[in-house]
Amino acid sequence: MQIAVHDYAGHVFQFDLSRALARRGHVVRHFFFADDIGPKGPTQTSANDPPTLSIEPISTGVPYSKGDFLRRRAGDIRYGRVAAKAITAFRPDVVISGNTPLDAQRQILRECHKGGAAFLFWMQDFYSLAIERLVGRRWLGAGALAAAYYKWLEGDLLRRSDGIVLISEDFARPLAQFNAPADRVSIIPNWGALDTIPQRPKDNAWSRKHGLEDRFVFLYSGTLALKHNPDWLWALASAFRDDPEVVVVLAAAGVSYDALKQRVASEPQPNLMFLPLQPAADLPDLLATADVTIGLLEHDAGEFSVPSKVLSYLCAGRSILLAAPQANLAARMVARAEAGLVVSADDEDAFLAEARRLRADKTLRDRFGRSARAYAETTFEIEAVADRFEAALSAASARHTS
Repeated sequence: MQIAVHDYAGHVFQFDLSRALARRGHVVRHFFFADDIGPKGPTQTSANDPPTLSIEPISTGVPYSKGDFLRRRAGDIRYGRVAAKAITAFRPDVVISGNTPLDAQRQILRECHKGGAAFLFWMQDFYSLAIERLVGRRWLGAGALAAAYYKWLEGDLLRRSDGIVLISEDFARPLAQFNAPADRVSIIPNWGALDTIPQRPKDNAWSRKHGLEDRFVFLYSGTLALKHNPDWLWALASAFRDDPEVVVVLAAAGVSYDALKQRVASEPQPNLMFLPLQPAADLPDLLATADVTIGLLEHDAGEFSVPSKVLSYLCAGRSILLAAPQANLAARMVARAEAGLVVSADDEDAFLAEARRLRADKTLRDRFGRSARAYAETTFEIEAVADRFEAALSAASARHTS
């Protein structure tokens, strides 16, 4: 098949899938939004890649804003036009598209169907539920109208898709309210890119460059957005203010990251280190620098989001401290893997207590780290994942042409 894999965010493990499908002889082109500031996977082909793989970054040529709802919507519409044109020019048999704002997804689906391609909706987040939470009570009732519109739109796109991939069985319940055909649904959990994130020692070139090889590092890596409470990271740094060996490292980007940086300008926090998102090639050494990796997810975001950074933490073989709804898939995964400690998303005191516990107990941290990597090696086998995606793509293609 000629397959277009469109991951708006450009995350690590989606590139993993494109490479695996290309190794099987499919002609695969991987598309992603180059102007998005979030963490990116290996965005260039290498000599080890099969000749059937190509990668095409998409840029609109206009700065993209996530801080203003109306400007963001205009940017999403603009991106959708550019992305739809690029993807259809590839003339794919089937398109899988995930992490994509609904205004952009709408245009991509429409143009792909016009061009004769089947469309597989990769449901990483329920965007309409996030919009409902964020703006549903704002703007004197206009927020509720916007939320209702996006709920209708998301349902319409799901019903018109030839296939749907959910990343968690938990998503089946919210999916039901959109009346999407159940026989088009495949459940394929996200995974970590084992080959891209090998285990590395803490004392490495990256940690030495940043003076962290001898420090105790709490690390938050990746997007720090509205669904991640930055106050907890501030509280974590405050809790260890008098411990000169401890540093809280944020290698991140997003609106909550920017808010923390602004706060530091007026309230110095010497053991809080801000770094930009690191290149994909540095990710293994960055994660290896951590003694404890941190994940955050607000309570009311739990039903529509699974933080993919946790998957990378597992691959890196580092202990995890996760604040998230107990029923969230990532929380269950960390508990099942015995890879760290999970606290409720609304219990900051428990979060800080468990941070102190991990700081004090190297034996516990090492055990969690070994369990994390062992779980990743037995669960994130890319060929098994590719089998499931290949079946879902074939089913969507057959459904579209029948």
